Amino acid sequence: MLDSRVYVPHGFSVGASMPLGLRKKKSKSRESSSLVENEEVGGLAAGSAGKSAVNGGGLPPPPANLRPKLVFHTQLAHGSPTGRIEGFTNVKELYMKIAETFNLNPSEILFCTLNTHKIDMDKLLGGQIGLEDFIFAHVKGIKKEVEVFKAEDALGLTITDNGAGYAFIKRIKEGSVVDGVKVICVGDHIECINGTKIVGARHYEVARMLKDLPKNETFTLKLVEPMKAFEMLEPRSKGTKPAGESKLGYGRGTLRLRSKGPATVEEMPTAFEEKAVKKVDDLLESYMGIRDMELAATMVEVGRDKQNPDEFAMALDEALGDFAFPDEFVFDVWGAIGDAKQGRF
Repeated sequence: MLDSRVYVPHGFSVGASMPLGLRKKKSKSRESSSLVENEEVGGLAAGSAGKSAVNGGGLPPPPANLRPKLVFHTQLAHGSPTGRIEGFTNVKELYMKIAETFNLNPSEILFCTLNTHKIDMDKLLGGQIGLEDFIFAHVKGIKKEVEVFKAEDALGLTITDNGAGYAFIKRIKEGSVVDGVKVICVGDHIECINGTKIVGARHYEVARMLKDLPKNETFTLKLVEPMKAFEMLEPRSKGTKPAGESKLGYGRGTLRLRSKGPATVEEMPTAFEEKAVKKVDDLLESYMGIRDMELAATMVEVGRDKQNPDEFAMALDEALGDFAFPDEFVFDVWGAIGDAKQGRF
């Protein structure tokens, strides 16, 4: 849910012992997030005008309104006419474009799937969109309030978020505590936990809150399920394969959306890239109870030119410090990248 990146060469395997200096020198600096406005996807980046010639004639690049644009088709998942959207560079802007097309408030959009109107977590839109993908927007439907008795430490939930403030359920483990509460479904947005509104929280924060709830006590969830058309009503789904086992894009490349900097058009992922990102996504679920292909792809990208786990850990803290990844997890990610590069899985 990647791009044409060159990944880190083999240097460590998962089974190696962790160096004692891991992360002791990590930097605390952070880059502030910023939205890139008025930037045409596929055109030259802002500030590059005049630095390259057109057709060898030394002419400046054409103005923004004459540059080629990427146009995507979209529908509301529960049924609507087909709309056309363009000119977005991150998820929030994408939601705004969809909302404008269908005369909605952007806050009504829970998440999007690619090439299917179903609530299929294998086809969830993350940080990449195939250039020929069809976008289906799932909007808010029925609200529900559920009481859950936490009989086990683990609830059996995998949490993700839409990149615009809404966390929702991506997987439900069969036989788990939540699996026994049949009104809770894959795709449900978690709006409140025990009366505390969590709109705006990231998925890892929500997963941590659920994990920290006391065992053998009852807690309350306020949920919002995606709107469904009558013909789309289906049996409750636990989620299928972990995301990443099926390709999202069917086009010749992907548009990668970024929270920092402009969107970029990149080649479809290689077999190595798919395996590396899937393995890191598996580690995210194992350590943190979340799945996030965009995050996994970013972590692999961060490690592409790093020479050792210390350097990798410091770079992760620079790029993704808010996640507070444990050292053991960072070391396993470093090993997974090296193992994928060497074709060991």
